[in-house]
Amino acid sequence: MPKKKKRIEELEKISNSENLWGDQEKAQKVMQELEGLRGEMKNLSEYETEIDNLSEITSLAADDEKIKREIEKQIENIQKNIENIEFETLFQGEYDQSNAILSIHSGTGGTDAQDWAEMLLKMYLRFAERKKWKAKLISESHGQEAGIKSATVEVIGKLAYGYLRAEAGVHRLVRLSPFNAKNLRQTSFALVEVLPEIDKIKEVEIDPADLRIDTFRSGGAGGQSVNKTDSAVRITHIPSGLVATSQNERSQLQNKEQSMKILKAKLHQRYLESKEKEKKEIKGEHTEVQWGSQIRSYVLHPYKLVKDHRTKFESKNPDEVLDGKLDDFIGSYLKKSTK
Repeated sequence: MPKKKKRIEELEKISNSENLWGDQEKAQKVMQELEGLRGEMKNLSEYETEIDNLSEITSLAADDEKIKREIEKQIENIQKNIENIEFETLFQGEYDQSNAILSIHSGTGGTDAQDWAEMLLKMYLRFAERKKWKAKLISESHGQEAGIKSATVEVIGKLAYGYLRAEAGVHRLVRLSPFNAKNLRQTSFALVEVLPEIDKIKEVEIDPADLRIDTFRSGGAGGQSVNKTDSAVRITHIPSGLVATSQNERSQLQNKEQSMKILKAKLHQRYLESKEKEKKEIKGEHTEVQWGSQIRSYVLHPYKLVKDHRTKFESKNPDEVLDGKLDDFIGSYLKKSTK
């Protein structure tokens, strides 16, 4: 675990700095990360010792198949725990530990694209369920015939942003269209945006005078749970033009709080993008993000294949992937991006 040990050494140097506690918030983050890494290293050491002990017992109990099988099973479980801890070393980003705000927008492809956006929404909700995270739909705009035009979900759980940031980009679907009378092959696109949930933005000051707050009646399926008042909230940050909406909370106040969470995340992302643009201009780099520059393709016809174009990782079981089994895709991306 060289990376983990190196990070511990870095944090220990920072923690011994006389100026650290001048910034209480930074100091707490440093100490929290340091204690977490020390705990993980301790667990790894204990697991490795336990494997050595069990291996020794296995050799002594070579003639007893039942004991041997049980010990081998315990070793296998411990090795899985070690693999999980090692995998978590890939999450070294500043906001990887944060909750995530995930948005999906239908793109080229009309009704098929809106249906595809809804398929992606279900895929991420299943992924969150598999991870035992809490996923809360903040806003949703339905398509005219089927699917969704857009949706935003708050994902609450350990390393939610760390995992889901691998999903940001354009996703492409190829299939026989269920909305075409001739059942022709159709290509559809949807954009996935992933932002970390941020409590406080150091780089950007939000002046209340720069905010326009509009309220409107939430849309829904009807029935007793539908809102009868203008409880949905849309906040526009006038200087940047950024808009954040929340409509699924029960009260206007709760929707306003959710909208502010989204707005803060968007403003922070805008700040990071502007800094990155400055770097590229200084270096003379220029790249254009085009709608066709998909990160992943999901082909359901004429063959079945899901391929990540960044890592070349593939799965021949799209149904399984669309049911939220994304760990292998995300793992391959994180391993490549941290090399």
